[in-house]
Amino acid sequence: MPPPRPAVRLSYEMLANDDAGRMCRDISDEACTQQPQNFLRHAAALGLSKSADGLADPKLVLSWLMTHLGAPAALVGLLVPIREAGALLPQLFTAARIRAMAQRKWAWAAAAIGQGVGAAIILAAALTLQGIAAGLVILLGLSVLALSRSVASVAYKDVLGKTIDKGQRGTVTGVAGSWSAMVVIGFALVLILFSDARAAIVLGALALAASAWVLAGVVFAGLAEDKGAQDGGANGFAAAIANLGYLREDGQLVRFIVARGLLTSTALAPPYLVVLASGDGGAALQGLGALVLASALAALLSSYVWGRLADKSSRKVLIWTGISGAGAMVLTLAFAMSGLAATVWAMPLALFGLMIAHQGVRLGRATYLVDMVGQDRRAIYTAIANTVIGVILLASGVFGAVAALAGAGATMALFACMAAGGAVAAYGLKELGDG
Repeated sequence: MPPPRPAVRLSYEMLANDDAGRMCRDISDEACTQQPQNFLRHAAALGLSKSADGLADPKLVLSWLMTHLGAPAALVGLLVPIREAGALLPQLFTAARIRAMAQRKWAWAAAAIGQGVGAAIILAAALTLQGIAAGLVILLGLSVLALSRSVASVAYKDVLGKTIDKGQRGTVTGVAGSWSAMVVIGFALVLILFSDARAAIVLGALALAASAWVLAGVVFAGLAEDKGAQDGGANGFAAAIANLGYLREDGQLVRFIVARGLLTSTALAPPYLVVLASGDGGAALQGLGALVLASALAALLSSYVWGRLADKSSRKVLIWTGISGAGAMVLTLAFAMSGLAATVWAMPLALFGLMIAHQGVRLGRATYLVDMVGQDRRAIYTAIANTVIGVILLASGVFGAVAALAGAGATMALFACMAAGGAVAAYGLKELGDG
């Protein structure tokens, strides 16, 4: 392929803080030549996908939508487990099939389009159905979206490792996170300014999300990706069990999974923060725009910074985010116990801090996993880690039971301990970065 055009290289150098004389460390010479255009395609495609994630967020947007349509609370409660576990559990069984593909960009592109189809199913249900029927079809659409995402997750880290050099991977994901956060901030502001048209705005956001995922697939398909090794292309239960053998061989992989598992508390805690803020009333649903805005602002202000820090030391990012996440949860408990939870500023401030920590966890764990292993095992390690985390997320129903018995405050305290434990586990990981 021809070298990138001057405008492409200039854009790349501005975003990546790189220069033409820098040598690549762990990608091929051809991939190094094509890195400027690949960097921009990664930033565009991943940003479109992240924007769609924010527009169709199950924790906030889809929960509001199902409640608005009159779906039973039991179905609403299945949104986050289906979305998170459904995106992770199948990966151990799909990694070998993806491994059999010489160019894995096609897997990510197809998965992005699949997520668009899932969002379209959700939109169709919202436009035509009510009550339990709407809830069931929305869950069906979310299942399609989650399964597609499971394929995208395995494929992405492998393609990222082949097309973007070590030292720029956190940066490109940070760039994508920053500009996509601006899109979600715009969505939140529209919800706040035109709250009377909230239902129509949410439906429009779903349509935009479906379109963004399809466009992301098209953009990603244009990457210049070297053909990779295709050995180990068997699929199914036998391959999955064989892959689990790596847990016995690699103690660092086990420690990474433990750290990541404990740090899932930063993803599980926000709904309980909302419970503490709104009590038994419906204030959380009325404040949909403010909740989306707090989450998006956190992503905008922290994604690029976390990305740059992850390129220096993703291990330290995991440590810092565990500590800061635990601190945000303790602050939440302090606000609730002091009677400040009902104020305008207290809980949004705590949520903002928690979401900053969560952004760092996402970027730190992705960068560390890509850097810790070579191309031959990257997709397999990703699948193993994600599958184990999927089991942990399914077990999150236990935390719901704890909340029902002991209250949301006790659950939040447990999550704070998990986040702190995640920082301790991350401290024992090998240092892979420059710092």
